[in-house]
Amino acid sequence: MRKISRMTAVTLSLLLLLSLTGCKASDGKTHLTFQIWDVYQRPGMQAMCDAYTAQHPDVVIDVQATSWGEYWTKLEAAAESSTLPDIFWMHTNQLLYYADFGMLADVTHLYDDVSDDYYEEHFSEISRSNASGSDGKLYGVPKDKDNGHLVYNKEMFDAAGVGYPNDDWTWDDLVSASEKIYKTTGKYGFMAYNDDQLGYWPFVYQAGGYILNDDRTKAGYTQPASVKGIEFYVGMQDCDWCPTQTYFTETTPATAFFSQVGAMYMEGNWNLPQLMENYPEMRGKWDIAKLPKCPDPVSGDGRATMSNGLCYSTGAHGKQLEAALDVIKFFGTEEAQRIQGENGAAIPAYLGAEETWRNAFDAYDEKLDLDIIFEQFDYAVQAVYNSASPVWKSQVLDQLTKVYSGDQDLMTGLEHMQKIVDTETARKLAED
Repeated sequence: MRKISRMTAVTLSLLLLLSLTGCKASDGKTHLTFQIWDVYQRPGMQAMCDAYTAQHPDVVIDVQATSWGEYWTKLEAAAESSTLPDIFWMHTNQLLYYADFGMLADVTHLYDDVSDDYYEEHFSEISRSNASGSDGKLYGVPKDKDNGHLVYNKEMFDAAGVGYPNDDWTWDDLVSASEKIYKTTGKYGFMAYNDDQLGYWPFVYQAGGYILNDDRTKAGYTQPASVKGIEFYVGMQDCDWCPTQTYFTETTPATAFFSQVGAMYMEGNWNLPQLMENYPEMRGKWDIAKLPKCPDPVSGDGRATMSNGLCYSTGAHGKQLEAALDVIKFFGTEEAQRIQGENGAAIPAYLGAEETWRNAFDAYDEKLDLDIIFEQFDYAVQAVYNSASPVWKSQVLDQLTKVYSGDQDLMTGLEHMQKIVDTETARKLAED
C-alpha cells in the first residue's frame, strides 16, 4: 500500500464517515461482496454464505475468487481509493500494515453480547495473534490454522529400502534417506525450495533460533542457532540429491513430486485436498509425515513447524459496515467454522471444530496420515510477521537467492537480511 501520512489518513476517515449511508439494491436486499484468493476454497466460503443468507434472506453475498497476486493488487488499489470490498480475507503478512493505517474495522468487541471472553474461549493464542494489530486489538475474526509437514513418495522409499519417515526422524535421517533414494533410483531426495514458511523458517526454530524477536522489532538471522538452521537448509542444494533453485524457476516442488521426479518436499495442509483431487493416479503412492527434528539444537527439543492462519476482515469505513460485521460475526461461530471444515476449505480456527476438516478426505479410498498435522500444532510456531513484512519479505528472499546462486556467501547474505529487516522495521515504527 502506498504510504500516507497519519494526518491524511485521519482526514480521509472523517470524509468517509460523513459520506456513509446504508445501501440497498433495487430488489430491496443488501448486496455484499466477499473477496478471497483461493478458488479451491470457494465452495466452502459459498456454503457458509448460504447458511447465513438462509437465516437472513434480505442479504445477498457475492463470493469473488482471484489469484494471490491479483488479490493484493486489487486490495491495495481499493484501500487507496477507499473502496474496499465488504468482506475479505486478511493474511498475517498484510494485516498489521492495513490495520496500522486504520483501514480495517476493529472487531475486538464483536462478540461482547455473547461472551466477554469469546475469542479466548474459542480460538488459540496463535489464531488470536494472527488477527491482532500492533495495538493489541483484533482486526479480523480468525478463520483457519495450518502447519507445514513432510510429503514423501512411498514407492521410492520402498525401492531404496528406506523406512518411512517417523516421529523420531532427524535432519540426519532426512539426508541419509535422500542419499539412498538418489543412489538407488536416480530420483531427487528432499527438494529444498527457497521459501520461508515452507522452507527455511521451521529449520531455524528447530535449531533454537528465531526470525523475529518476541516483540517483533529485531531480526535474528545472525544468531548462532538461526545460522545453524539456515546453513543446513541452504546447504542441501550442494548435494546431488537436491535440485538447484534454477530448477525451481520452472518447476515447483509439488509439480516435481507428483511427476515422480523427487521423493520428498515440504507442503502445507491447506493444499492437501486439491492435491488428492488433482493427482488421482498418485493415490496410495504417497503420504505425509512430521517434519524431522534438529538432532542437536542450540536450545529447545529440536521440534518446530510454522503455523499460520487467515482471518475475515471488513473495512473500517465501509458503506455497509453493520451488515458486513454481522456476516463475519457469523463466520466466527462454531456453525460456520464447521461448514468451512466439512467442505475442505481449511482447518477451522475454532477450537473443537478442527476435526471437521477430515471430512474432506472421506471421498478418497486412500487415506493420508492426517493425525500428524493435528499433533504438530502442539509445538507449532506462529508464522513470523510484523507491520514492515510486506516491505522486507521479498528483499530477504532475494538475498537468499544470491546465496543460492553463489553471488554471496551465507554469512554475508544473513548480515544483509538482518540489516534489511531491522532497518525496515525501525522505519515503520518511526512512522507510527
